[in-house]
Amino acid sequence: MQGILANDIGIALVNIFLLAILFVVAVAIARMRSLFAIVMLAGIYSLVSATWYVAVDAVDVAFTEAAVGAGMSTAVLLGAMLLTSRTAKPERLFSRLGPMLVCVATGAALIYATVDLPALGDPNSPANTGVGYTYLQINWYDTGIPNVVTPVLASYRGFDTLGETTVVFAAGLAVALLLGFGERSLAEMIRKEGRSGGRKPAAARTAAKDEEAS
Repeated sequence: MQGILANDIGIALVNIFLLAILFVVAVAIARMRSLFAIVMLAGIYSLVSATWYVAVDAVDVAFTEAAVGAGMSTAVLLGAMLLTSRTAKPERLFSRLGPMLVCVATGAALIYATVDLPALGDPNSPANTGVGYTYLQINWYDTGIPNVVTPVLASYRGFDTLGETTVVFAAGLAVALLLGFGERSLAEMIRKEGRSGGRKPAAARTAAKDEEAS
């Protein structure tokens, strides 16, 4: 009994520690002006969140957070940062009231919506009366995973999850193409140099050398 109690206390301490890190990182993100530091801290926030999801046996959400939050989002934000300034401009106090009011109103609406939700563990709730109850019965015998959501997304609905992952990847790739990373941005820079009459682009220099040689 003491071993079980000590294990529960250890898990609670790990959860508190990870949540404290998330709180500190969130405050640091809100107070910083360097876009590079903000993007890096956002990636750290996603990685710590993924760690916390693993600690609470939500491995499926941890995979998604690590891949989309720390991976794809960080890469897209770093690419977007190359097309803009590296430091955010200071905002006036009154300009923050609008977003703050929107957040407060949204939070109040979400809290109000929870009033109609069924109680925790209610046997008559939709999650416990349909196919969800079947998953609860067969999940442990089929997979041996304590969290029911993980085998549902990765096993019973594996093809659906694969489709969702493909959609997210395609969306991230589309954003990268719209922002103009890589060769597209390089070509635009070469064209601008050619219009400004400065240093000739590499293609123009090669064509000029070919004309002189002929």
